Amino acid sequence: MVKLVGVRFKRACRVYDFKSNVLDLRLGDMVVVEVEKGLGMGSVAYSPRDVDLAAYPKPLKRVIRKADPVDLERHTFNSEREEEALRTCREKIAEHKLPMKLVRVEYLFDSSKAIFYFTSETRVDFRELVKDLASAFHTRIEMRQIGVRDEAKMLGGIGPCGRVLCCTSYLSDFEPVTIKMAKDQNLALNPVKISGICGRLMCCLSYEHGMYQEMKRESKAAAQAAAQGAQQTEQTPHHGAAGAEHACGGGCHGANGSHNAAEAVGTAPDKIESEKKVCNENIA
Repeated sequence: MVKLVGVRFKRACRVYDFKSNVLDLRLGDMVVVEVEKGLGMGSVAYSPRDVDLAAYPKPLKRVIRKADPVDLERHTFNSEREEEALRTCREKIAEHKLPMKLVRVEYLFDSSKAIFYFTSETRVDFRELVKDLASAFHTRIEMRQIGVRDEAKMLGGIGPCGRVLCCTSYLSDFEPVTIKMAKDQNLALNPVKISGICGRLMCCLSYEHGMYQEMKRESKAAAQAAAQGAQQTEQTPHHGAAGAEHACGGGCHGANGSHNAAEAVGTAPDKIESEKKVCNENIA
């Protein structure tokens, strides 16, 4: 078991795991850590916790120390240099008329290299630009092209929902998002409504996609069960109609009996008149 701490180097950047022997680290503390080419400085994204190293296939870098005043001063100096490099690089891009958009500049902790992040729709020949930047800042220069989603993550902003962008606030990695996710959720396929400020499909389309798929499977199974039940009901013979016909027949016979009784009642006066006639003849 070893203590593991999460470190974020820049705002909206992903969190990296580091081994830590520093016991008094808290959320938000600045720390100096090992990186691939030297040292780096970042903030604690989550407090140290005990983990098993067997769960990690690659060796983990370690936290060197908690940042001291000298480290914090160097970090501030690097931040100021980044702002200056950003302005200078944009001026050089305009001079060389390069089809690229500069997004961010990042200095390594020891100022041994400056990384320039940019976006472009085409391949850019920036060799002359790199020469000018190296001459201006006397350090190694790296030009790194990024996508529009990474640009939105670095710059930040407010989404259509009125909240801070998910990629800026908490998302570490971008998950694949497809138009099928919008179709499965019965959303209107209007590019304006389902796209983020980066111009790509909104990341939140994937949040509830699994739930919609599960609901569709359950509703489909329920519909099939209902259809089978209705089919079985149609195939079952009904005796109610025969009984109703039998009852009707009985009623009809009863009606005929009523007619016969009426006919019998209708002949009674004639019989009385004939008896009176016979009686009168006998008296005479």
